[in-house]
Amino acid sequence: MVSDLNPSRTREARSVLSLVMTPIQWLVDMPTRIADDLSDVLVSRRSLVKDNIQLRSEVILLDQQVQQMASLTTENLRLRELLSGRQRIKNDVQLAELIGVNPDPFQHQIILGKGQEDGVFLGQPVLDARGVLGQVVDVSHYTCRVMLITDARHALPVEINRNGFRAIALGKGTLGELELEHVPDTADVRIGDLLVTSGLGGRFPYGYPVAKVTSVVRDPGRPFSIVKATPAARLDKSRHLLLVEPIIENRQEPVSQSNEGPNEVGSSEVKEPHE
Repeated sequence: MVSDLNPSRTREARSVLSLVMTPIQWLVDMPTRIADDLSDVLVSRRSLVKDNIQLRSEVILLDQQVQQMASLTTENLRLRELLSGRQRIKNDVQLAELIGVNPDPFQHQIILGKGQEDGVFLGQPVLDARGVLGQVVDVSHYTCRVMLITDARHALPVEINRNGFRAIALGKGTLGELELEHVPDTADVRIGDLLVTSGLGGRFPYGYPVAKVTSVVRDPGRPFSIVKATPAARLDKSRHLLLVEPIIENRQEPVSQSNEGPNEVGSSEVKEPHE
C-alpha cells in the first residue's frame, strides 16, 4: 500500500522485480504449454487416424460399386431394347474387419468382427475390393465365420462375362484355384475370360467378379473340358470386407403371359466333402 502511494519511487524496483520474475513465470507456465502442445498432437493424430479409416472404408465401398460396371456394360449391349426386363436395385452393404483365420489347412475359413447383433445371417455373401470372397456359414452374437470360395465344399454359380455362358465354380482346396464343373468340350471358353456371379439361386448378387480363366484343357477322350480359374478377390490379403445385405429386386408385371414352363436355375451351395 505504501509503494502504491509513491509510484515514482517504486517504479524502478517494480521493473527489477518484473525482470527477475519473468523466467520464473515462464517456468511455471511451461507445463501448461507442454500439455496444450501434447493435446494438440494427440487430437491431430486421432483425427488423422479417424479420417484414414473413413477414407479407406469409402474406397472399398466405391470399389464395390465399380465392380459391376464391366458386366453391366456388356449386359446393356445385349438387353438395351428389352425395356420390360428386370429392374435391378443397389445392394446395401456393411463393412466388416477380419479378426481371425482358421488354421486348419483343409478348411478355407476366416472370422469377421460382425455377428447377429449387426444383422449378419447365414449364407450372406462376402466381398472384398476386387470380387467375391465367400459366404457366411456360422454366426454368433458378435462374430461370424466365412467360408472362402476356394474351400473344397463351396460351389458358386457363375457366367462368362464375354458371352453369358453359365457354369458352376467349385473350390478345389487350393487358395488360388477354382474349377468349372461340367463344361462341354464345345463351349466357348477362353483363357482370360472374366467369370462373374450369375445371380442364379438368389444368394449372390448378379455381376460381381469371381475369377479369371487361366487354363482350358480339351481332351478328346473326355466329354467335358477342364477349366481352371484364379479368384479375383485377395483371399489371403484382404482385411476390410463387405457383407452384402439381402437381395431385393423390383420386377415389372409382364404385358402378356407365356405358356413356357419355369426355367431351371442354379444355386449357391456348400457341398458335402467327398469321401
